[in-house]
Amino acid sequence: MASLKKISAVLACAALALGTAACSDTRSSDSKSGSSAESTNASDQLVGISMPTKSLERWNRDGAHLQELLDKQGYKTDLQYADNKVGDQISQIENMVNKGAKILVVASIDGSALAPTLDKAHAKGVKVIAYDRLIRDTESVDFYATFDNYKVGKMQGEYLVKALGLDQGKTGINFEPFAGSPDDNNASFFFAGAWDVLNPYVEKGALVVPSGKAPKTNDQWQSIGIKEWSLKSAQDEMQTRLNTFYKDKKVQAVLSPNDSIALGITQALVAAGYQAGPEYPQLTGQDADEANVKNIIAGLQSMTVWKDTRTLGEVVAKMVDEVAQGKDVTVNDKETYDNGKKVVPAYLIDPVTITKENINEKLVDSGFYSKSDLGL
Repeated sequence: MASLKKISAVLACAALALGTAACSDTRSSDSKSGSSAESTNASDQLVGISMPTKSLERWNRDGAHLQELLDKQGYKTDLQYADNKVGDQISQIENMVNKGAKILVVASIDGSALAPTLDKAHAKGVKVIAYDRLIRDTESVDFYATFDNYKVGKMQGEYLVKALGLDQGKTGINFEPFAGSPDDNNASFFFAGAWDVLNPYVEKGALVVPSGKAPKTNDQWQSIGIKEWSLKSAQDEMQTRLNTFYKDKKVQAVLSPNDSIALGITQALVAAGYQAGPEYPQLTGQDADEANVKNIIAGLQSMTVWKDTRTLGEVVAKMVDEVAQGKDVTVNDKETYDNGKKVVPAYLIDPVTITKENINEKLVDSGFYSKSDLGL
């Protein structure tokens, strides 16, 4: 997983101005990647938007926002949610192509399962943009837009190091790590970013994992993965660890890769008698979901990594328009995302750490949430 470390380079170009700023040393500048599509009027173009599920708040936001942006540009859109069922997503994509969609935006459920379906679509001249999750094992994905996913994990790990005083020599801290869904390519990046920071502390005993569920290497992350990012599965797993390994001790920190898993962990902690306060475990997250931001305010979660999906939507809407108009597509990374068949040209966006101290500044002042949304 050493190659993932390249992703942590700071992206000065990940702001809304997509084509002007300089980038890091691995992405020296925004560049253009060719699109062979013929120029066409937006009103003549159907864009299929395939999202994985409506059960997570962020995908509802993502789908609705991207559809709104494309509708405003005059494109016809077909937005579908697949209820985290691969078969449903395949059928929905096939139906989009049959309806005449020439551009597909796909947030995959399973990173590899869509390959045959997209190969058939590509053979018909359909262009494919992978949305936030890399589509693997096919040459039929043209572009990829996402956040710097290695950096997401790195930010979680760095937060725990500082919050726990590991950088000041604190040792013997009871710690439990979790990873994301084993079938989600992004989950490997999240874990690698965090584990590259935290594993040295595990190896020298500063972080102690009573459950023994501490992967020896980044490549073993799936052994602690929570399938489908399930809140219930995360709750059950945390409950099992607490009941089995914490009868005479307290957990002091938990690495959660995202907010749905963090909610499950929180429910298990509260059920086991943990209360907000100085003794409550440090708990990470990702996505800044409303329930989790409220938990941060209440002291039941420590931080979340916010990926402003409005920015992601704007990046993808611009990609769609550039493809449809036959223009070169704006990307800022042509090295990192090897899907097993090709290196997919990508545009990466910087994430932001959210804590109780900057909720107003980052989430409210930016209009992502209102004060009333968060009970402020």
